[in-house]
Amino acid sequence: MTVATPPAPTAARPQPSKPRKRHDRSSQQRREALALVVPSLVPIVVFSVLPLLQGVWYAFTDATLRRNDTADFVGLANFGRLAGDSFFWNSFKIGIIWAVSVTVLQLVLSLGLALLLNSNLRFRSLTRLLALIPWAMPPVVVAIMWTMIYTPNGGPLNAALGAVGLPSDTNWLGDFNTALPAVIVVGVWVGMPQTTVTLLAGLQQIPLELTEAAAVDGASAWQRFRAVVLPALRPIVVSITSLNFIWNFNSFGLVYVMTEGGPGGQTMLPMLFTYLEAFKNRNIGYAAAMGVVLVIVVVLLLFGFLRSQFKKEA
Repeated sequence: MTVATPPAPTAARPQPSKPRKRHDRSSQQRREALALVVPSLVPIVVFSVLPLLQGVWYAFTDATLRRNDTADFVGLANFGRLAGDSFFWNSFKIGIIWAVSVTVLQLVLSLGLALLLNSNLRFRSLTRLLALIPWAMPPVVVAIMWTMIYTPNGGPLNAALGAVGLPSDTNWLGDFNTALPAVIVVGVWVGMPQTTVTLLAGLQQIPLELTEAAAVDGASAWQRFRAVVLPALRPIVVSITSLNFIWNFNSFGLVYVMTEGGPGGQTMLPMLFTYLEAFKNRNIGYAAAMGVVLVIVVVLLLFGFLRSQFKKEA
């Protein structure tokens, strides 16, 4: 008779150790990342967020720049006054015309220049350097230079037109019909380099195999551009167009130096109108209400534009 031996007790399974080291490491990485981000956030909060909040507060007050004046809360009075201000809404219309015209022309001309600079062009490096000159010049210097070019008597533009038999006495910045187109040309010239560089970087990321395969299949240059290049550039075009519209709509220094909003308000952009209301008429509260309205409208316009673009991509 055999006696069954009891089974040997199984060793207790060791409990998995808590990933303490991994947790400590991730916490340390978050602290290091926070230490790197905070110094850059402080100037943004101090010089951007706080002034923005203060401007929103002023929009609901009757604050002025007059000495020893107090800012009293007036509710929506500034916005009610703004709703019936035809001068402001006329400047807003001019601002939309300016921003859309400059943004579209910048995109079209910069895309053509980027395609040219991306080709096997002789002296390509020198050409790229020359294309960046407007970007390197301060806006005030650009405004003074173009004001001299547009000078009615003895200006280079009228002199060149007279040399080919065209009218040479046009007052480009003083005529109601030519003032806005003249400053639009300058706005396009100033903003082209940045848009060109951005589009050129996008073009250089497109694999050559795609365009070469399309060429082998018999696609023309326009068909290759429409089917290969343009879809690849679409995200960049949407981004740079949105940024350019914001920058152009908020333009101030260029037009202020060239025309100060004249003649007769034909180049009175919204930012320029707001500046004059704040620092010439000294109505800070009313000018702040204009700024709030402009921010809201621009955000809504950009939201509609980006939403339409994303729907096309989907």
